[in-house]
Amino acid sequence: MKRPINKIAVIGSGIMGSGIACHFANIGVEVLLLDIVPFELTEKEKAKGLTLEDKIVRNRLVNDNLKASLKSKPSPIYSQKFANRISTGNLSDDIHKIKDVDWIIEVVVERLDIKQKVFEQVEKHRKPGTLITSNTSGIPIQFMNEGRSEDFQQHFAVTHFFNPPRYLRLFEVVPGPNCKQEVTDFLMMYGEKFLGKTSVLAKDTPAFIGNRIGIFGIQSLFHQVKELGLTIEEVDKLTGPVIGRPKSATFRTVDVVGLDTLVHVANGIYKNCPNDEAHDLFKLPDFIEKMMENKWLGSKTGQGFYKKTVNAEGKKEILSLDLDTLEYREKKRAKFATLELTKTIDKPIDRFKVLVGGKDKAGEFYRKNFAAMFAYVQNRIPEISDELYRIDDAMKAGFGWENGPFEIWDAVGIEKGVELMKAEGLEPASWVTEMIAAGEKSFYTVKDGATYYYDIPAKAQTKKPGQDAFIILDNIRKSNEVWKNSEAVIEDLGDGIINLEFQSKMNTIGGGVLAGINKAIDLAEKDFQGLVIGNQAANFSVGANIGMIFMMAVEQEYDELNMAIKMFQNTMMRARYSSIPVIVAPHGMTLGGGCELSMHADKVVAAAETYIGLVEFGVGVIPGGGGSKEMALRAADTFRKGDVELNVLQEYFMTIGMAKVATSAYEAFDMGILQKGKDIVVVNKDRQIATAKAHAKLMAESGYTQPVRRKDVKVLGKQALGMFLVGTDAMEASNYISEHDQKIANKLAYVMAGGDLSEPTLVSEDYLLDIEREAFLSLCTERKTLERIQHMLKTGKPLRN
Repeated sequence: MKRPINKIAVIGSGIMGSGIACHFANIGVEVLLLDIVPFELTEKEKAKGLTLEDKIVRNRLVNDNLKASLKSKPSPIYSQKFANRISTGNLSDDIHKIKDVDWIIEVVVERLDIKQKVFEQVEKHRKPGTLITSNTSGIPIQFMNEGRSEDFQQHFAVTHFFNPPRYLRLFEVVPGPNCKQEVTDFLMMYGEKFLGKTSVLAKDTPAFIGNRIGIFGIQSLFHQVKELGLTIEEVDKLTGPVIGRPKSATFRTVDVVGLDTLVHVANGIYKNCPNDEAHDLFKLPDFIEKMMENKWLGSKTGQGFYKKTVNAEGKKEILSLDLDTLEYREKKRAKFATLELTKTIDKPIDRFKVLVGGKDKAGEFYRKNFAAMFAYVQNRIPEISDELYRIDDAMKAGFGWENGPFEIWDAVGIEKGVELMKAEGLEPASWVTEMIAAGEKSFYTVKDGATYYYDIPAKAQTKKPGQDAFIILDNIRKSNEVWKNSEAVIEDLGDGIINLEFQSKMNTIGGGVLAGINKAIDLAEKDFQGLVIGNQAANFSVGANIGMIFMMAVEQEYDELNMAIKMFQNTMMRARYSSIPVIVAPHGMTLGGGCELSMHADKVVAAAETYIGLVEFGVGVIPGGGGSKEMALRAADTFRKGDVELNVLQEYFMTIGMAKVATSAYEAFDMGILQKGKDIVVVNKDRQIATAKAHAKLMAESGYTQPVRRKDVKVLGKQALGMFLVGTDAMEASNYISEHDQKIANKLAYVMAGGDLSEPTLVSEDYLLDIEREAFLSLCTERKTLERIQHMLKTGKPLRN
């Protein structure tokens, strides 16, 4: 069904409402954001002589909420200029404007009586056929539907976003009892294709899928923590990145989300799910009740499970809550022998067998925790979902889990999972027993590059729907492998296009990755039509292998270092000047060398959530893989008649000098790292490789011609160099930068000015690469640079002198 969404209305401008409004603005939709009229004047408004009839007062709530949202970090919007797509108003004066929108989203307070009043107003002005959805996380749809017209009910559903809407990918669609199937199908499609979400069809049950399972997991931990004698630091250590969960793990996550939010959902499940076999688990432990009384709700109240404070020496420190005494104490280091055994296992999915076999308290924790989770999720089918994959999708997209419960169960082994449950007095569901008896060994299988799941009613593996628009590298890596080394693998994507995937630690770019890039170009030029460089790890690449650079510099192997940097530069130039189209698909952190590779591609197909930048200043060097050259070239290409060329060059210089990192792919256009008219952005990261492949194929079939190497780059010489040196001298004199920072900046200035040429001159890219490499190598001889690199290797954070 064709249903264009050009304009939407969001009713309710709180944290969620403003966040949803911003995310629709992110994708180019015009938004009308509405909220109530204030009941009374503020002291400031009284002092100005304003009344409740003044528009500035009547729109105060909505405008203040949106303004606060736009200032929050992380930002809810890809680029601040996108906020222009949002207009504001109030429900008394502007509700009639909803007649012009295509979709109305209600995001008011979680009270049925208030929602019903809003829907009553909406009915008076909404045109028939307009979508109407609620972001409720727990109020049954049948109650919200009461008293509404047939057309309203046919177009009404819950569309449950997770907070923050820009970053969390779960989009639960819960159709009303009278909702048209075509409306449900449209919402599922729109969430995935346009909003970049994982659309999960849920049933109208308390807390739907994500929160039902997620809150169970947290409540289960609340009850286990004292039983096992664990501290909150130990639980967060055990439930964080080691098992593929966010760094905030459990207790820190609750602090960020707000304890009151979690308690609200847990109480709702306890009240509305009396027949849940784990009903008592949703009852709040005593320490949670006490924290609620004390208003220790987390970040919003300044303290929760953790508390930021300043010690006697004036230093900031974070204290932890002792759950026995309910007093704050110094944080304790958490260490377990079982976790040490997993340090050499890169992927969390491969660690679970080791973790449940642990002989210490950690092993006991995992056995109890996973047994409880497996038992709970098996019994939620068909209550909250008919298909097991929807539960996994919801947990991955809504809670940031790398693997869902059934995927973890697969990793442990289905029969081993049953063994863990029985050890805790829990029984497998009849469908699990039947599955094992029938010889089924896993909940998921991969066949012909597609994922299949165990379909319980059919008692067979069924292809997971919605995969046709995606290319999942995990599914094709083994069957479609063309070549590999220890740091890279090349896969055949079909239709004459191959993909190069980095597989080094953190996807750093070292000798193995560079060899992979060159091999991929060799193969593509000989036997294929085009090349995509992309992966589906958490981050595209954190940059060059600085450990290798550090070792060469310490050993004073400057000839080898020169050769290594030249190879890096040559590889970047090869990506640009090969005879086949090279598409780079960055996402997540794309820093340093990852950014340089992107800047040398024929086209970048970036995920919207790409945090890209040239960050080499942080380790005491300049971009040495063509990044400094490229920024000088791009500055020159933007010189226009009438421009003050020095000012344009200075903007590009500052992008490197301040180690700026774009907070979205759209911001990267403003920084000159991505190029308008050439590079594109994909909102749904799952579609990125398929989209990149399509563009590589299109470019090849359109008659791709190998570019001619540039010899016409305008550099400004002494004119620019003098300006930069005066500027860095003044900054150092005013203590804004250190003496070493000044030295790095002056080296960059020399490269971007094209050296100390007496007048503006046209030079080649090779000329700029040579002086870039010379500047990079000279900085590697500096003691301060080596200290910075060593600090980065040790802490993962840049050091400023």
